[in-house]
Formats: sequence, structure tokens, C-alpha cells
Amino acid sequence: MIASTLNRDELLQLPAMIDLATAARALGVGRTKAYDLAKSGDFPCPVLRIGSSYRVRTADLLKLVGVERQQPDREDRPGRTDT
Repeated sequence: MIASTLNRDELLQLPAMIDLATAARALGVGRTKAYDLAKSGDFPCPVLRIGSSYRVRTADLLKLVGVERQQPDREDRPGRTDT
């Protein structure tokens, strides 16, 4: 049984890198199928192999599913100084 897919708010709360199972869940793909796709190089977004594990950049996943992170307003950016 596949766990429910991640909603938009859950996607936006993901860290910069996620494991393949989480990426699969976001796409509604089963864990076994995701690993098969990653091993064959056919996962729908880039997958990084780190040792024996697979990782996906959240930015790539968000782009694939069409979710954009909000950029802070110019005034809210750290380090901004008014001159």
C-alpha cells in the first residue's frame, strides 16, 4: 500500500535533500518502483547516489511537480541595509 502523497504545504517544509522514498511518496510512486527507476536512471528527476543510499534535491522535486517556494520580500531578506 502506498502512503498518501504529500500535499503542497508538506512539500514546502521538506529539507534541501530527501531520501528516495520521500520523493516517491511526493510523486505517488511506490518505494520499490522508485528504487527500480533510480537504479535504471529513469526516475523523473535527478537522483544522487551517496554511498548505498539515494537522495533527491527538493528543489528538483518541487520543480517537477510545479510547486514554487515563496521568495522573501526584499525588505525581509537578511543582511539588507538601507542607504
